[in-house]
Amino acid sequence: MPSVSNKGLTMPQSPIRKLVPFSENAKKRGVNVIHLNIGQPDIKTPQQALDAVKNNNLNVLEYSRTEGSETFRTKIAKYYIKNDIQVSATDIIVTTGGSEALSFTMNTIADTNDEIIIPEPFYANYNGFATACGVTVVPVVAKLEDNFALPPIEEFEKLITSRTKAILICNPGNPTGYLYSKEEIQKLAVLVKKHNIFLVADEVYREFTYDDKTHTSILKEEGLEEHAIVIDSVSKRYSMCGARIGYLVSKNKEFMATAMKFAQARLSPPTYAQIATEAALDTPDSYFAKVKEEYVARRNILIAELEQIEGIKIAKPQGAFYCIAELPIKDADHFAQWLLEDFNLDNETVMVAPAAGFYATEGLGKNQIRIAYVLDQESLKRAVLILKEALKSYKG
Repeated sequence: MPSVSNKGLTMPQSPIRKLVPFSENAKKRGVNVIHLNIGQPDIKTPQQALDAVKNNNLNVLEYSRTEGSETFRTKIAKYYIKNDIQVSATDIIVTTGGSEALSFTMNTIADTNDEIIIPEPFYANYNGFATACGVTVVPVVAKLEDNFALPPIEEFEKLITSRTKAILICNPGNPTGYLYSKEEIQKLAVLVKKHNIFLVADEVYREFTYDDKTHTSILKEEGLEEHAIVIDSVSKRYSMCGARIGYLVSKNKEFMATAMKFAQARLSPPTYAQIATEAALDTPDSYFAKVKEEYVARRNILIAELEQIEGIKIAKPQGAFYCIAELPIKDADHFAQWLLEDFNLDNETVMVAPAAGFYATEGLGKNQIRIAYVLDQESLKRAVLILKEALKSYKG
């Protein structure tokens, strides 16, 4: 029998999706599963985005331009300018989700066995993209007791070698919800300029910041123009995960020209999704004000309920809609599967994401889970109650 590639064999499973078969089996047994495992918002997609697809008069569904239509990219640039980020349409490549933007970035800046430094825990698919691109992830540990703040800059500098091509951050963070301060961004800016490497920022949760805190984009940092690469997406901003539209944004002309070659190889981003997203860009600020208010309420309820469970430690999110909780158990993977296979409370259980898959360092996060607070407040309360009762019964 022909063999598959070593790259394929080492490709990590998604910690978010690998438990889906157990969840489906639970549902077949008649158990209601409350999903805390995946960042799929229940917020309604802006109506103008849905209407733009329903009401268009296309007769031929043609390829779009490789980098996305000019009108669309111009409108995206206006969105950034509105957020005090000075870019033009030529600084933007439209991608099939933020995922493709990350893949293009890694392939553009790194060769096989080159290194990218990432604070962990981090978005689990960074591991997958790195494996697919032949890139080595070099983790630097952020600690729950520090609320997953940026590790000391000296820890980053210790890890920089001749193979280091970039530092990658997610801001606000998935899975931690941590929001990097302007001072932390400036420390990273100084470091990447000193060592002549890239600073890549996944800023897809830019709109979701809480407690009167503001988001600092790396694109605002003076003198960082040749180093800064931003990954963006409409998935969470407009509750349009299924649109699969993202952006790659940088003022580095050589980087963008090279990324375009990877973009040309996949031809173009999806036309209907661009139409929907172009319309979504007209969403009024009042939409985000209401959404933020709802997420703050959900976060506060989730944290308050979790804090009542003995032995749990929680990092308080300042952005996005995730938190990491450390449980009084040894193996969150086993616990998560047990919840779906062997436990229910009044015929209900919960599905969580074991956090070990959000780390690159073996052994870290084994007793942690990621919770996405994308459900209504009553569902979150119910989910935490089930989690509390499950921990009382669990013998693993």
